[in-house]
Amino acid sequence: MEGNLATTNWMLGIMAAVSILEALLLIGVGIAAFIVYRRVMELISGLESRHIMPAMGRVNAILEDVKAVSAKVKEDTERVDQAIRTTMNRVDDTAGRVRSNVRAKTSWVVGVIRGLRVALEGVLQSNSRHQPPGNTTERVM
Repeated sequence: MEGNLATTNWMLGIMAAVSILEALLLIGVGIAAFIVYRRVMELISGLESRHIMPAMGRVNAILEDVKAVSAKVKEDTERVDQAIRTTMNRVDDTAGRVRSNVRAKTSWVVGVIRGLRVALEGVLQSNSRHQPPGNTTERVM
């Protein structure tokens, strides 16, 4: 049994050495992964500072310009709307005044014409009442 025990010890030694090598390999891979992670983060930070930050600055400037233009358009729209309302109110007021003035200046003419019409109707009706029924002169053609 002694031969078997030596072989078993020998195999256990090899397995222990391989386990140590695996542990060292895992530690090395972990360190390498950490180094790669750090370099990638530095690269990302560099890209961010060189490209993304200036682009964000330009985008923010554009957004500020858009905001200012939008505010200006809104302000101008409100001002134009107020001007249109004021103008429409003035036109309505002017139309009312013109209508009133025209009525005031033409009402006496309309009254005179109506009076003349009523007078003519009265005269024509009184003539037809006073004329005897059989005394109409007819023309023979």
